[in-house]
Amino acid sequence: MTDVDPYQAEQQAVERVRSSRQRIDAELSKVIIGQKEVVEQLLISLFAGGHCLITGAPGLAKTLLVRSIAQVFHLQFQRIQFTPDLMPADITGTEILEQTADGHRKMQFVKGPIFANVILAD
Repeated sequence: MTDVDPYQAEQQAVERVRSSRQRIDAELSKVIIGQKEVVEQLLISLFAGGHCLITGAPGLAKTLLVRSIAQVFHLQFQRIQFTPDLMPADITGTEILEQTADGHRKMQFVKGPIFANVILAD
């Protein structure tokens, strides 16, 4: 039986988190210049399992930031642009009729953007 020092194990865990955070910051800084506070707040929201509202004028790289974070974490990203003609099926998905190779027809559900890990509602 091995004796593991709880303090040392905790220190190693903290070091792994710190190292991971540095790698995340390094990857994001390749794409996002500045905006350190916005990135930090967005990462806190992500780690806490919450939602985040990002507001700002056009052209401030909000979409790029969210897309980049999704890429760093290997998450599926989708953007929903809320236009006046947007229908619920445009978000949730829809059933389409497909014909199989043997000539039979069946309904196939095509997932909408809401099934992504990270969704940007624009």
